Amino acid sequence: MITLLFISLLILMALSVPISISLGLATTITVWFGDLTSLKIIVQQMFNSINSFPLMAIPFFILAGYLMESGGISQRLVNFATALVGHITGGLAMVAIVTSLFFAAISGSGAATTAAIGAILIPAMIARGYSPQFATANQAVSGALGVIIPPSIPLILYGIAAQQSIGDMFLAGIIPGILVGCSLIITAYFISKKRGYIGVEKRSFKDLIHAFRKAVLSLFMPFLVLGGIYGGVFTPTEAAVIAVAYSFIVGFVIYREIKLKDIFDILKRAAVTTSVVMSIIATAGLFSFILNRLGVPSLISDAFLSTTTSVVAFIFLVNILLLITGMFIEAAAAILIFVPILLPLAVNLGLDPVHFGIIMVVNLAMGMFTPPVGINLFVASQISGIKLERLTKAIIPFVIVLFVNLIILSFVPFLSTWLPSLGD
Repeated sequence: MITLLFISLLILMALSVPISISLGLATTITVWFGDLTSLKIIVQQMFNSINSFPLMAIPFFILAGYLMESGGISQRLVNFATALVGHITGGLAMVAIVTSLFFAAISGSGAATTAAIGAILIPAMIARGYSPQFATANQAVSGALGVIIPPSIPLILYGIAAQQSIGDMFLAGIIPGILVGCSLIITAYFISKKRGYIGVEKRSFKDLIHAFRKAVLSLFMPFLVLGGIYGGVFTPTEAAVIAVAYSFIVGFVIYREIKLKDIFDILKRAAVTTSVVMSIIATAGLFSFILNRLGVPSLISDAFLSTTTSVVAFIFLVNILLLITGMFIEAAAAILIFVPILLPLAVNLGLDPVHFGIIMVVNLAMGMFTPPVGINLFVASQISGIKLERLTKAIIPFVIVLFVNLIILSFVPFLSTWLPSLGD
């Protein structure tokens, strides 16, 4: 039955069937032909997978992201980042990274970050003489910060699957997110210096202050959301609702860039995205249930332990597994499938569950900009009009840098566990 389950899944994925449908169909086929249990269990487990209060944060953070995109917040963040670092060699590439760092700390979504910032900066970079391939790759990779910097949807999912505090997971993502962001800035600088991508005209200090004042309401939002969570004022789910209310007030009442006629379209886009994410969560939960029913976690555990009992070797094997997985499977599905399998092994070998969560999320973040299923690449390529096959070479330097970051984060747990430990 295990063979039938995985062959069915691989065939469906090879036929380009969406991942949520592939997971659901493969599981249903296995249950039907394997006579494992009543088909009623399929509906029950899918419902159980999404019947969680913390999961309610996801649709609200998605809606907040669309409200910010339509409410002028992303443009003001771009203007502030341009005033801050735009004059440096490769300035616009750095602006894309810095702005993504800010926007990611608000939207929690890699694809949303890529779309909102890329729509402004990819055309601007190309107009300034940047290679279209580099501009597209730079933004696709920068968007991956959206799943590392809190609040992050994958961090929420890991917290639920691993039964860890979502607040702790958010704290754990701050230093890794800053590390990755700084590494990308350095990479963009050296590539730009080599290729002669000069910065824009340097802004005066007065211009910087003016840009900051324009963006201050946008910049305040992460402090409101994260400060409220860590201060014990509200839960992560309540924080997501606060984010929606704040985004709407800023975009509709203060900036006045959201019109009444825009609201239905914003709600529709948020509903569609939420439906996609929730369908992945529901079917991935069902898939995980059948994996457990078939004893797959025990088989994989025995295979790992028979191969090695070394923590170092385990981390390397997990990184390879997740890097390959991230190329083909959405981060949400991968987390819900692999956490029940890999986390017990990690804990038995002495790894901190919070640290292991960061390892998983950074691995899967890389999958967002690596072919063939890198969603950030798809979003960025649609903005620039550059075909995916032409982006492969431009992505390589960023992949190398992110891999170095991954190794550092894997073997220096202090970077992930220090901030959460302060609250203990």
